[in-house]
Amino acid sequence: MSSSSLVFAAQRKAPVLVAPAKPTPRELKALSDIDDQPSLRFYRSGLFFYRHNPSKAGHDPARAVKEALARCLVFYYPIAGRLRDQGGPGGKLLVDCNGEGAVLVEAYAD
Repeated sequence: MSSSSLVFAAQRKAPVLVAPAKPTPRELKALSDIDDQPSLRFYRSGLFFYRHNPSKAGHDPARAVKEALARCLVFYYPIAGRLRDQGGPGGKLLVDCNGEGAVLVEAYAD
């Protein structure tokens, strides 16, 4: 059985923080006991690929994604915040809804 592999080169830009497009509430939100389980404390990242579309020449898809993310973060503003450990026994986690932004990394592949 033969196997084939896809080889490509990718270049990524420096990570940027995308802040909400409008001001959002500044507050602390405690995670529920279900969401605050130690076994659920991990980081999740995603990698998305989009095929080149010649009819979109002159359009910047990365800018469109950044602008759409900024608009979404207005409604889902806790995602633009940071997790904080309340400390002490039990170490409850809080979401500091500070509007700092979500990390986005733009990359290009050949």
